[in-house]
Amino acid sequence: MITCVVEYVVDPAKIDEFERFARRWMELVDQHGGSHHGYFLPSEGASDKALALFSFPSLAAYEVYRARFGADPDFVAADRIREESGCVLRYERTFMRPLLPER
Repeated sequence: MITCVVEYVVDPAKIDEFERFARRWMELVDQHGGSHHGYFLPSEGASDKALALFSFPSLAAYEVYRARFGADPDFVAADRIREESGCVLRYERTFMRPLLPER
């Protein structure tokens, strides 16, 4: 399993738009072979940081999902929310592997 951690710098005045963007991407990840673990948004105080975590069974499975960017109409429409609203100022993607509790 591989987990993608995306750290966003968001426009605090556009959190509603960011939430709309995030909800759509949660659906798309889940529809295309991944498991979305949610977005973590600013809560208390002034903050412009948000996180997203989602996993795929393998890097190869993630790459199949990524190949849809720019081509699949649903992916293009979801990304358009970010582009048109300006809710995301920048983002950074990191890949990690989870260490889970033994059961």
